[in-house]
Amino acid sequence: MTQHQFPRQLMTLAYMASVVLMISYAVWLYAMGEYRDLVVPSFMVLLLLAAFLLHLGQDIRAHLPRLVLLACTYASVIAALYYQPNTPLIWFGLPMTAAFLLLPLAGAVVLHMTLLPLWWFMPALSQASPTLMMGYVALGLLLALPRWEHARRRALLRATDPNDSECDAYHIDTLKERLHSEYQRADMLNQRLAVLVIHLPQRDMAEEQFGPRAAEALLSALCTEVYSCCRDHDLLGRADSATFWLVLPDTSESGALLVRDRLQRALSRRVLVETGQVEVRIAACLPCPKEDFEHYLQRLEGRGSALAKR
Repeated sequence: MTQHQFPRQLMTLAYMASVVLMISYAVWLYAMGEYRDLVVPSFMVLLLLAAFLLHLGQDIRAHLPRLVLLACTYASVIAALYYQPNTPLIWFGLPMTAAFLLLPLAGAVVLHMTLLPLWWFMPALSQASPTLMMGYVALGLLLALPRWEHARRRALLRATDPNDSECDAYHIDTLKERLHSEYQRADMLNQRLAVLVIHLPQRDMAEEQFGPRAAEALLSALCTEVYSCCRDHDLLGRADSATFWLVLPDTSESGALLVRDRLQRALSRRVLVETGQVEVRIAACLPCPKEDFEHYLQRLEGRGSALAKR
C-alpha cells in the first residue's frame, strides 16, 4: 500500500492517544450507566492495543496497524450515532479526516464516496438537512486538496530533480539520459565505455526488519564508498530499489574489473550497526561493437536481475 510517511514517533503518539481516548470514552459511558453502549468502545480498546503492538513490531508492515486504527475510528463513530441519535454531528467528520490522514489519496476518496449514501441509513442522519450532505462533500474536498497539491509538487520535483530521493545518486531517468550521452560520445570518438552493475542484497531485508532509516544508511554507505573509490567524472545512478549502475567513461574491461575489486574491498570493510558488514554483488557489463543502445539497456537490466537472484 503506497502512502505518505509519518515519522514513527508521531505515529506512536497517535496510537497511544487513541488508546487513552477510547479508554476514557468507555469509562465515561460506564460512569453514565450506558452499559448497552459500552460493548463497542470496550472492544475497540482491545483492537487499538493490538494495533499499537503491531506498530511496535519491527517486521510488521505499517499499513496493517493503520487500517486497524481507521476501522476502530469508523466503528466508534457509527456506534455512537446509532445508539445515541442526539450525538453532535461534528463527530461525523472524524472518520473522514482519519481516512485522509491514514490512507493514500485515491483510497480515501473512494472510501469517502462509497460511504456517502450509507451514512444516511443512520438514525441520527435520517432527518438531516441537505446542507449536511453539502458539508460532507465540502469537507472531503478540503481534506483532499492539500494531499493533491503535495502529490503535484512531488511529481514536479521528481521531474526537475536529477537525484534519487533516498540517496546521493542519479535518478533512473537521469541515469539513462547520461548513459545515453556517454554511449554516443564513446561511439563517435571511438572510446571505451564500461558499466558496473552493483546490487545490494541486504537492502530489502534492512527495510523490512529495521525500517527505512536502516535502508537509507545502507544506501548512503554504498554511495560514499563509490565516490571515494572512483573518478570525478564517473556516474553513479540508482536503477531500482537495490541496484545501481556505475558508468565508467573511457574505461576498458580490465579497468572496470579493477574498479570492481577496489569497491568490493572498500565495502567489505564497512560495517553498519543494523546489517553488519555491507554485502555487494558487482558485475561488469560493456557494450558490444555496433550494439543498439536499447539492447544494451536490456542487458544491463538483465544483469541486475541475475545478480538479485544469486
